[in-house]
Amino acid sequence: MDTLVERAEEEIVVKKSRLIAIALPTTTLEEVKQAVDTIRKEHPDANHVVHASVVGKAGTVYSSSDDKEPKNTAGRPALEVLKGRKITNITVCIVRYFGGTLLGTGGLVKAYGDSCKAVLEKVRTEELVEKTDLVLCMGYEHIAQAKRIFQETDAMVLEEEFGTAVKIRIRILKDNESETKRKLMDLGQGRITVG
Repeated sequence: MDTLVERAEEEIVVKKSRLIAIALPTTTLEEVKQAVDTIRKEHPDANHVVHASVVGKAGTVYSSSDDKEPKNTAGRPALEVLKGRKITNITVCIVRYFGGTLLGTGGLVKAYGDSCKAVLEKVRTEELVEKTDLVLCMGYEHIAQAKRIFQETDAMVLEEEFGTAVKIRIRILKDNESETKRKLMDLGQGRITVG
């Protein structure tokens, strides 16, 4: 199972209707609601803001909305496309600006499905693995060696704060947590705190 890394956007035109598909990383149904609200604010003049979402570690929590399009002609086709891609923690909002020509139910199903497919061709994903954040406090003399340990264990530095001591927040794979902690404790010999 993959997860979405960053926002992606793609636009298609069907019989003069503009459909803008926007893929957003979301991990809960509350975040899905916030994502849809954000897109509505970005496109206040849109006729419809349809969404389809797959969230959860197993990719088994679904959400979709037709947003005043005929029932099951917009959100459901987009959701079926999403489910077929084996991506979780993703919301695809499809913004429609009506172009003056009615598409009919079959045309709507195809347009929304194609719009979702188009944005999914552009998204950047990564394998879904559990990660954890650690906050370290150390003296300046340990920074260079600690950063080598971060590289060895694929840790990503999220934040650094320099004061009388150095406070560093890192994100690592859950599988690498104990090894990273052990190496840092060996390095600091009790003078590096890991929390």
